[in-house]
Amino acid sequence: MSPKIVSLSEEVRQALSHREPVVALESTIIAHGLPRPRNLEVATEFESTLRDQGVVPATIAILDGVAHIGLNSEQLDRVANDDTIRKFGYRDLAIAAGTRASGATTVSATAALARQAGIDVFATGGLGGVHRDWTVAQDESADLDVLSRTRITVVCSGVKSILDVDATLQRLETLNVGVVGYRTDTFPGFYLHSSGHDIDWTVDSPDVIAAIMRAQIEYGDNGALVVGNPVATQLQLDPQLHERVLTAGLEAARTDGISGQDVTPYLLSYLVEHTSGASLEANLAAVRGNVALAGEIATAYVRSI
Repeated sequence: MSPKIVSLSEEVRQALSHREPVVALESTIIAHGLPRPRNLEVATEFESTLRDQGVVPATIAILDGVAHIGLNSEQLDRVANDDTIRKFGYRDLAIAAGTRASGATTVSATAALARQAGIDVFATGGLGGVHRDWTVAQDESADLDVLSRTRITVVCSGVKSILDVDATLQRLETLNVGVVGYRTDTFPGFYLHSSGHDIDWTVDSPDVIAAIMRAQIEYGDNGALVVGNPVATQLQLDPQLHERVLTAGLEAARTDGISGQDVTPYLLSYLVEHTSGASLEANLAAVRGNVALAGEIATAYVRSI
C-alpha cells in the first residue's frame, strides 16, 4: 500500500464533513517571509482571526513528504523554526512526497492542495505573476497556470508589486481567471492601495462573492476567482518611497546578476531593508485584511449552499 501523502487535521476534516466554513492559509510567509519569532506570532494571529469568526483555519505545509491540511501547534512551530524547511510550489509536491522532504507551500501548492481537500476559500498576500522584462526572460509564476485550472476563491491584495501588473492582468484574462475588486474598481497594488490598473468588476459584499462561486459550479468553471482586496490607504507603503526603492532594487538586482526564481525574494528583501521594515508592515496589514475577508466569504458561501 502506498504511504499516505495528504493528511487533513481532525478539525478540518470535521468542519468539511459538517459543511462549516474553512479557509486555507499558505505557509511560505511563515517559513520564509518573516523574521523569528514574529513569524510564529503572526501565523497564530491569522488562525485566531478566523477562529474568532467561527471559521476553521487550514494552514498547509509539507512535512516529511506528507501534505498537512491544517497544522497543530507543534507542526506550526516546526514550519516557523526549522531551518531545513524549503519552499514548494505545485510542481514540487510529488517530488517532495517521493523524497519525504519538508517545505512551506506557495500560492500554487496551497491552492491545489486546498481544492483537493474540498476547501473553497484561500487567503494570501499577493499572487505571483508575469515578471518585468518578460519578453527577454519569459519568467512567469506558476501561480497563474495553477489558478487557471483550480476552482478556488483566492483573496489577495493583487500581485506582488515588483511584477508587471498590467501583463499579469492580461495573462489572467487569457487564462479565463475571474478577477473582481472588493469595494474597489482598481486592482490592488500589494503594498499599495491601488496598482493604478482598472478592473472590470467590483463587488461589495461576501454574499455576492458567494453567489459568484455558486455560479462557477453551475457553469462548470474550473478556474479560480481572484478577489482583489486592497490594503487600507492609511496602512499602505508610501507610494513615492515604494517607487524609489523598487527602482533602486531592480537596478541592484541587475548589477548583482540576480535572475529567475531568485528575483522575487531578492527584491522583497531589498524593499524590507531599504524601507526600514515599512514594506513588511504594509504586507502584514494587507494579509490581515485578506484573512478576515476570506473568513466572511467562507461563512457566506456555506450559508448559501
